[in-house]
Amino acid sequence: MAGFESPVISVKNLSKQFGPGCSNCQGARSENLIKNYCQVCGTVYACRDVSFDVFPGEVLGIVGESGSGKSTLMQCLYFDQDTTNGEAYLAAYQNGEENLFKQSSQQKRYIRNHVMGKVYQNPILGLKMDFSSIGNIAEKLISAGHRKVSLMEERGTELLDKVNIPVHRRKEAPKNFSGGMQQRVQIAKALSNNPPLLLLDEVTTGLDLSVQASVLDLIKGLQRELNISIVLVSHDLGVIRMLADRTMVMLEGRVIEQGLTDQILEDPQHQYTQQLVHSLL
Repeated sequence: MAGFESPVISVKNLSKQFGPGCSNCQGARSENLIKNYCQVCGTVYACRDVSFDVFPGEVLGIVGESGSGKSTLMQCLYFDQDTTNGEAYLAAYQNGEENLFKQSSQQKRYIRNHVMGKVYQNPILGLKMDFSSIGNIAEKLISAGHRKVSLMEERGTELLDKVNIPVHRRKEAPKNFSGGMQQRVQIAKALSNNPPLLLLDEVTTGLDLSVQASVLDLIKGLQRELNISIVLVSHDLGVIRMLADRTMVMLEGRVIEQGLTDQILEDPQHQYTQQLVHSLL
């Protein structure tokens, strides 16, 4: 796996705060914060100096309790939120030489449409619920500059095949679908432009266990077949164990531990990770 390859994405010191900060908490001084919250000015330090690399064909799992900053981190990576500080470099964009967070909104749109895909926990954020399934895929292809209807239809059909959406339901709107089917359409849409990087944010939360299993199998199969790199956020260690090569543990906006998934689950070092792993046993 990784080793001599250069990363698909490299993130350095990503920070995101909600609120202005004050003399009590400036520089996110931990000793003055309650968890990651300043009682004086109400600022929340959602991500604090988060750094990581993801290599070609690798799945990086990010785990942590609610409020640990993992979903904020994903929002920043996909430009759903602006960062406060930090850098990110994508190998597939400007040879990995331009900080993504400093790009114009037009360039950010280009990055979202061409070199990244995201699957949201809530399908309403990732799909147009009134469009047909194939229309959702076409929309992403059109955003990326495709104009040939026949090619878009072909690509849409191929992807909906991959994610097991029955032929007779492709012209149907996702609002009529079950949660598991909506997630599968989202995955197809996110993959439509062959992005080298896929962001998955709690994609199985709220699904029945049997449906979860089929969505996870699908992701695992696609990841192997397409050799795509994935950043996967979950609070469920079972999901992380099944999919992630490496795992990063977040607590109160910071990365407190990272390493090979097996290593983290068999021999957690940080007290919080130990509690997390033991609660699963």
